[in-house]
Amino acid sequence: MGMSGGGISEGAVPRINVTPLIDVLLVLLIIFMIISPVKPSKFEAKVPAEPKDQQQLNVQANPLTLIVGINKDTKAVSLLFESANVPAGDVNDLTALTAKLTEIFKTRTDNGVFRENTNVIEKTIFIKSPTSVRYGDVVKVIDAAKMAGAEPIGLQIDDLTE
Repeated sequence: MGMSGGGISEGAVPRINVTPLIDVLLVLLIIFMIISPVKPSKFEAKVPAEPKDQQQLNVQANPLTLIVGINKDTKAVSLLFESANVPAGDVNDLTALTAKLTEIFKTRTDNGVFRENTNVIEKTIFIKSPTSVRYGDVVKVIDAAKMAGAEPIGLQIDDLTE
């Protein structure tokens, strides 16, 4: 009856109901997963603007420009720079391309060859490939150029139907 002084009572034992707590925990977990910043992956695509006046367009080629060409028939890779066409292997073995680019960039670093109006070593590369070359082969060439230290890497879009 009431409150007796001794013995074990057969009354209700207090227990915490954890089901609502788990529901709240899961909702908070979902909210924090959505709010938390995802690791940003960076792949910038810079698209040039159309020239405003077509008649006053006087474009001259930069003598420091490096162009990596891919032959659609033989899958051979060649490096075009300083008016020379230097063979650099093929898309299955790009160690020669990486070695030549690394050598060119080291020479430019030693000689202090900078981009126009900057203090950055000129390491710009353009990859010229016809549309009939497999996408994976072009990506292999891009990866080889990145391994050599090329930055930025552009895709040349003229004469793609060769």
